[in-house]
Amino acid sequence: MPLLDPENWQSHNLAGGEYAVTEPATGDPLGTVTLASAEDVAAAAGAARAAQAEWARAPHFVRAAVLRKAGDLFTEHADELRDWIVRESGSIPGKADFELHVAAQECYEAAALASRPAGQVLPSEAARLSYTRRIPVGVVGVISPFNAPLILSIRSVAPALALGNGVVLKPDPRTAVCGGLALAAVFAEAGLPEGLLQVLPGGPEAGQALVADPQVPVISFTGSTAAGRAVGEAAGRHLKRVHLELGGNSALIVLEDADIDAVISTAAWGSFFHQGQICMTTGRHLVHASLYEEYIERLAAKADSLAVGDPHREHVHLGPIIDDAQLAKIHGLVESSTARGAKLAAGGTHDRLFYRPTVLAGVDDSTPAYAEEVFGPVAPVRSFSTAGEAAALASDGPYGLSLGIVTRDTARGLDLAERVPTGIVHINDQTVNDEAVAPFGGIAASGTGARFGGEANLEAFTDLRWTTVRGDVAGYPF
Repeated sequence: MPLLDPENWQSHNLAGGEYAVTEPATGDPLGTVTLASAEDVAAAAGAARAAQAEWARAPHFVRAAVLRKAGDLFTEHADELRDWIVRESGSIPGKADFELHVAAQECYEAAALASRPAGQVLPSEAARLSYTRRIPVGVVGVISPFNAPLILSIRSVAPALALGNGVVLKPDPRTAVCGGLALAAVFAEAGLPEGLLQVLPGGPEAGQALVADPQVPVISFTGSTAAGRAVGEAAGRHLKRVHLELGGNSALIVLEDADIDAVISTAAWGSFFHQGQICMTTGRHLVHASLYEEYIERLAAKADSLAVGDPHREHVHLGPIIDDAQLAKIHGLVESSTARGAKLAAGGTHDRLFYRPTVLAGVDDSTPAYAEEVFGPVAPVRSFSTAGEAAALASDGPYGLSLGIVTRDTARGLDLAERVPTGIVHINDQTVNDEAVAPFGGIAASGTGARFGGEANLEAFTDLRWTTVRGDVAGYPF
């Protein structure tokens, strides 16, 4: 029996109007969902809050069992969910499989959080027991984007639930199914008590209401840096905790001793995986001058060899861009870059939403596709002469998410990494990596630091309470 039934997506309880879920590759409708209004957010937050109190008191093994079952269900329903990720978000099947794998692992890791030690016994100057204890924050608001919809929802939803919270999830309406309704269906089948997980597909108005709602003390936001700044400002006004996972323009440094035969595949994956619509995408290729010309030639040849098309009906390497607005942004940056002197070594064309993987040579600080986050399949390549110059170039700019360094001398790679401020570093790999067990996050314009994984989730979704206990009532001088 299917996990997802389009007939059940239109909620009479939501007042934001109907929204047609479409397939980017074809423009065909996949179903219709009902969006949430600002008023709907308050009702959902209240319902999650009401359900949360009993859930927080549930034994840890009860919460863990639900999370483990949810992880199993992502595997059991993989065929169905894969199709939705492919068709709704334009992912190739391999990328969809990666999302499903990570979603299951996030649930298993979250299940282990439920039984983590809840605090510490502290020394005290008085004759009393003194200890700390982590308690659920109550209700967590999760705002997730379209590009990796399942991963970028579940990595907040799963640990928040495991630690005893309720959750209000607002997925991007473009991926309302695989980023929202799929999670609701999985957790319902896993036995999560009713009301704890509220899924509200919606636009900016619903997101603003979620950030402002006094019943939601913690916000986990993943999206653009511009939107993240607005969320951070609003959260600050409401004195609530906010975790921001934002944009990036990550660099891949290729040193002169790199294996050029091996690095091209790595470089292409970093820039072209999921059409470049990944926050960690390799947005800047910094290549030693001795390898630069060959690198350009070979990366361009690799780009030209990649198939672009409908990932649901064809075997392709790249699927469609999510929508016309994103396509216009990508192509606009490429055109303005060539107008300022960048050389188009490959790509730069599109058929409807299918954008060819693009390589730009001769870029500098003034090249828009080099200086800005493109969020598309574009690889700007720039040369450097010394490791110091490479470090300076990689450090330049507002972002600090991920960094890749390719070299045969790993010690040299680690030393170079110490000179570049960034949240994530991969030696002899490209910039796009994710594991449920690892902390994830960027610095500066890329976000508020590592938040996901293990201890980081404990800090994100619980409050630390100090408690003391005396045998007798304390006496005081007056």
